Amino acid sequence: MPLPSARVRHRRELLRRTPGRLRRSFAGAAVGVLLVTLLAVTGPASLTAPAQAASLTEVTGFGSNPGNLRMFRYVPDGLPAGRPLVVAMHGCTQSAGGFDDETGWTTWADQWGFALLLPQQQSANNLNNCFNWFEAGDIRRDAGEALSIKQMTDRMKADVGSDPARVHATGLSAGAAMTNVVLAAYPDVFAAGAPVAGLPYACATSVVAAYSCMNPGTDLTPAAWAAKVRDAHPGYAGPWPAVSVWQGTTDTTVVPANLTETVEQWTAVHGTDTTPDATDTVNGYPHAVYRDSGGRAVVETYTITGTGHGQPVDPGTGAEQCGTAGAYILDADICAAYHIGRFWGLAEDGGGTGPGAPAQRAVIPGTAADDGYVKASADGAGAAVGALEATMGAAVGRGADGRHNRTLLSFDTSVVPDDATVTRAHVTVTRASGGGDPWAGGNRLLVDVRTGCFGASCATAAEDWAAPATADGAAELVRFTSGSADSTAFTGINRGGPTQLRLRLADPPAAAAYLFLRTGAEARLTVEWE
Repeated sequence: MPLPSARVRHRRELLRRTPGRLRRSFAGAAVGVLLVTLLAVTGPASLTAPAQAASLTEVTGFGSNPGNLRMFRYVPDGLPAGRPLVVAMHGCTQSAGGFDDETGWTTWADQWGFALLLPQQQSANNLNNCFNWFEAGDIRRDAGEALSIKQMTDRMKADVGSDPARVHATGLSAGAAMTNVVLAAYPDVFAAGAPVAGLPYACATSVVAAYSCMNPGTDLTPAAWAAKVRDAHPGYAGPWPAVSVWQGTTDTTVVPANLTETVEQWTAVHGTDTTPDATDTVNGYPHAVYRDSGGRAVVETYTITGTGHGQPVDPGTGAEQCGTAGAYILDADICAAYHIGRFWGLAEDGGGTGPGAPAQRAVIPGTAADDGYVKASADGAGAAVGALEATMGAAVGRGADGRHNRTLLSFDTSVVPDDATVTRAHVTVTRASGGGDPWAGGNRLLVDVRTGCFGASCATAAEDWAAPATADGAAELVRFTSGSADSTAFTGINRGGPTQLRLRLADPPAAAAYLFLRTGAEARLTVEWE
């Protein structure tokens, strides 16, 4: 919405005179006015009565709070420790109190058993109470509003014992854009997210760019969008949050092109493409699912046809209904909170696992004492344990001495329950140094898996060069030239003790081409199970 000319002139004068965060608040207000009256407070409570007599309460003293936000929480009475946590962020002109019952989130908190955190913006930061998703200082890791929300999350985990593996974020419009902010800046904190009428992470870092992002939208390649996410937490190699994206087709405030760009961003981060693996309709609306190489649903979309800018709700007392319609909370005959919660797995067993966000996951460091590498001729003759692991790392590929190297990594996977069904595992390795290109000519860096030890013990030994694997080439590491990388997914994990991995090239290089990989805690095995 255009600003009246007198107000524009007045605001420009204030911007010229006002430094620092106060100046930023007036700049933020310009976008706030464009987002005009998002999520106006709607008054009546949800038609579905809470099952437990909890209430929304404010919490103070949750950290340094560099973003100057307020913290509210809703915790069902008697909620035990170890339950999930949902962070829900309101839109412009809204408050925490207008985004709890109205959207249905308190209904599902009571029914499914999770804690609800509702950050609230202040007019001192943005005149229209919009989260500042377009300010560079507020969207970086460990800075501004992003850090304030992370500090609130830490406080919740400490106070109510929330499960750190089941922390999720959602929001509408400016809150949806801030959802993508916290997913990108803190992928190690948030297992999944759901932007509703939102924008891709780092679409804008100025007021001017924010207008273009919202309408007509900003068109970048999937790789360019993914780079923005990866740059938010350099060196982080996953796992990445699963994302449920919601968008109305007649939204002129945040146009539907933003759904496309958000999907491109998160599918590229997950290493998959933009062709859905499954499509159907839910309550008459198109629904699409995008899966990674391990079959996990990492992105889904709900396209709310004929609907404008707002949070979809479905007032009523039915099993899938929720919310109270109002300004920018739209009666669309579908409860977004319900379907988002299902994607995150909150509805399964009252907060158990689901396809979108694995509730049970362990990140296991390598066992340094057993890690190492073995060198041999191309046919495996003369195998011997490599001598440079302590100083250079574990080698893979052909060294300058003409010998061929295979890395052994060990992990104590006894933390996985005996009755668990492993749905996905991947190894994360960090490059120390290297020479040449081990992937040249289409070569592949494969991961053999052994449920137990390759040799008589898990300590690296010459026999590990050719010892049989439980699964040969169960996973693969694609080319990377620095930092860390994740393998593709596999499932063969030993639930009663150690699991060993052997990294090797599929074909012996004709010339020196090798990697040195860091071992011990700098090699990680991530296991997800049901």
